[in-house]
Amino acid sequence: MSGQILPVTRRVGAVVGRGLVYVLIWAGLALLIAAVGIRFYWGKISVGQMLLNLVSVETDGGGGPIVWIGILGVGVVPLLITVGIALWQRSRRRTRRRDRHAVRPRRSPWIMRTVSTALVAAVVVGGTTAFATTVGMKDYIDAANSPYDIGDYYVEPTVTSDKHKRNLVLIYLESGEATLADDQLFEKDAFAPLKEATKVSDGWQSVADFQQYNGGGWTMAGLTSTQCGVPLKGIGSASGSGTLDEPDGGVDTYLGGLTCLGDVLTEHGYNNVFLGGANASFAAKDTFLSSHGYSEEKDLSDWRAAGEPEKSFRSDWGLSDERLMAYAKEEIDALHAEAEKTGRPFNLSMLTLDTHEPVHVFDYCNVDTQNEVTSVFSCSMTQVAGFVDYMKEKGYLDDTAVVIMGDHLKHMSAGDAFHEQLDYHPNRTIFNRIWIPGQDTTSTLRPGADQLNMYPTILEAAGLTLEDHEAGLGVSAFVSKIPDSSAQAMEPGIYTELLESLSPRFYAEAWTHENATQ
Repeated sequence: MSGQILPVTRRVGAVVGRGLVYVLIWAGLALLIAAVGIRFYWGKISVGQMLLNLVSVETDGGGGPIVWIGILGVGVVPLLITVGIALWQRSRRRTRRRDRHAVRPRRSPWIMRTVSTALVAAVVVGGTTAFATTVGMKDYIDAANSPYDIGDYYVEPTVTSDKHKRNLVLIYLESGEATLADDQLFEKDAFAPLKEATKVSDGWQSVADFQQYNGGGWTMAGLTSTQCGVPLKGIGSASGSGTLDEPDGGVDTYLGGLTCLGDVLTEHGYNNVFLGGANASFAAKDTFLSSHGYSEEKDLSDWRAAGEPEKSFRSDWGLSDERLMAYAKEEIDALHAEAEKTGRPFNLSMLTLDTHEPVHVFDYCNVDTQNEVTSVFSCSMTQVAGFVDYMKEKGYLDDTAVVIMGDHLKHMSAGDAFHEQLDYHPNRTIFNRIWIPGQDTTSTLRPGADQLNMYPTILEAAGLTLEDHEAGLGVSAFVSKIPDSSAQAMEPGIYTELLESLSPRFYAEAWTHENATQ
């Protein structure tokens, strides 16, 4: 009996061993291709960005072809290659068994095994290393071991007065990097049209050297940092806290445990409306907005229902900025009329998309530069400038605050433009403009603030008075003095470590609807 068991055990062991090798080959290839794809489309990202963004790409108006490229590149191609290798190896084994009595030149079996093992190891190690580097796995591990916790510095916004509250228009510019205004680096100043519409001499202000927060760099990070005052980290950051049994599921709100811009405005009687050209489901933007006081979100589906022709859309993202601003004019007309009638102020927020790469040139845009991206940026800013001019002509700027800013710096993935100009630029900053009716034009905003400080800044722009000018981790840019207890008073290196920390307890409470400050 033992003589029969041993051969069977060996055969089972051989089959299991070969199966494990093929699984390793498949995993290594999938990770390698995923790393290459991420580098090409997004550049180096973070684990948080991967979990929050890449898993929520929409085939319609939220990345489009990237979804299918990902399915084919990461899901199908590695599997086909692995199956091909398995079939080839099986064919070789059959050939050896059939010709085992034939006279052939002797080859050392250990050499073949060594070469095969080395090739498999190279695929596995190479793929794993490339992927871990691309998503910043080392930074993620370091962040998990950080002694700092964002909850120790988070400040719940306290409004002490809304006597002077006013209407608010908030415009996010896709990839709105201020560096692109440098006509010494680029063919022309892409922001010139918007600068003309928001002159300092007319009373517009800006935060000089407005910084992307460390760890940010994508749209949802831009929205949540400027509207909630904290770095965006996924629910997976909470998995080590013991609060969540299933950190990847069961959440029907987005950072529901935090008090964000829309929540505060709603509490003080505002009507919050959001307009965007893309699919609002992408990256759960619609869930974030509806979780935080926005009563209406209009997106790609609404523009299609309105009868927009196909030429008004780009297949990968959605409605052109030209048409978005046309709808924005109609929207602000209705909102302003209602506000005058009811006395209820409004917050109209919107997000452009024309400047999202890969570049797409709509019919309305005249390309007058060698690099199309420069012209597309200029065309988009012209549309936003037209909306600002419209508000001025209609008299809306008399009772409406306006905050315009980029959602993040321009991506620097392998497939994007301007590597030569931006890769080693010493101070890349985000474009911003702020309008406050009746504001003292001699006042200046605190320079060098990052996106987290924009949360209290927007609230104060809307006319609300904040206790100590604080909200989230931010301090309003309208004040120069920072409270000693604020995260903004920390040394730069320590502040960076705080923002990078996973802070599992804080984010567990933030994502599970509980009070994140308890």
